[in-house]
Amino acid sequence: MILSYLMLIVCVLVGVAFITLLERKILGYIQIRKGPNKLGVMGLFQPFSDAVKLFVKEQTLPVMSNFWPYYLSPVFGLFVSLVLWMVIPYELGLLNLEMGVLFFLCCLSLGVYPLMSAGWSSNCKYSLLGSLRGVAQTISYEVSLALILLSYIFLIGSFNFIEFSVYQEYIWFFWLTFPLSMVWFSSCLAEMNRTPFDFAEGESELVSGFNTEYSSGGFVLIFMAEYASILFMSGVSTLLFLGGVVTSFWFCLKLVMVSFAFIWVRGTLPRLRYDKLMYLAWKSFLPVSLNYLVFFMGLKVFLY
Repeated sequence: MILSYLMLIVCVLVGVAFITLLERKILGYIQIRKGPNKLGVMGLFQPFSDAVKLFVKEQTLPVMSNFWPYYLSPVFGLFVSLVLWMVIPYELGLLNLEMGVLFFLCCLSLGVYPLMSAGWSSNCKYSLLGSLRGVAQTISYEVSLALILLSYIFLIGSFNFIEFSVYQEYIWFFWLTFPLSMVWFSSCLAEMNRTPFDFAEGESELVSGFNTEYSSGGFVLIFMAEYASILFMSGVSTLLFLGGVVTSFWFCLKLVMVSFAFIWVRGTLPRLRYDKLMYLAWKSFLPVSLNYLVFFMGLKVFLY
């Protein structure tokens, strides 16, 4: 099992390398310019070149920073992103958690701590402002994500992710609950601080947000954690709304399409204002999620 999990981590890290290439290619086409096309055929070696370049750079240490939290925050952030992959039911000898949804929510909540400690331990006001924004945003959207998951748990009556595949054999939940799936997608974007909700690193006012003081390896680990989370949330979104067996080709294709949607949003939508983002969470998404939850509870009672 440990060997299988290590192989999974290697595959995730290779996937992270190539999703960065995919993002740069797509953004290149959206902005009518060339993507990375110099290194290898169609720029295929570009991610590895970037990794080597970033890791051999000099590691800076801000004089006023708190050494251990500053160094360990990116490591813990990547660790949480990789542990999350245990909840997807692979049917290949890996873990298949009976309480997978609860484990997923616990790990998702843990992602707030590296974000907070990275900004605080840098001892820089811009980093601290960025991390405060990121933490407030993440906590706000976790509420609607949890309520949406709870709605589907009432519907299928299980905390195991594999049940979602079983229940969507004939029709996807995407078609049954289209508004809820759109709320889920928007909440995922906000949860991972992705455009148009990237206020933790709004360049106009916060330079680069919580990772301002990071360079070389620390920056790479933060970067990898973000893209591993994108891949993972794409996988979970596919499992929840588009069904399919995890080990099939079609599941992988749907996962890539959801990842493409994440990148497409980045290329087309402008950044919101911060107060509008918080209003969206508490005054729009939360009531919608609660109404759907009550509806599913009533449906379950009516069916039985």
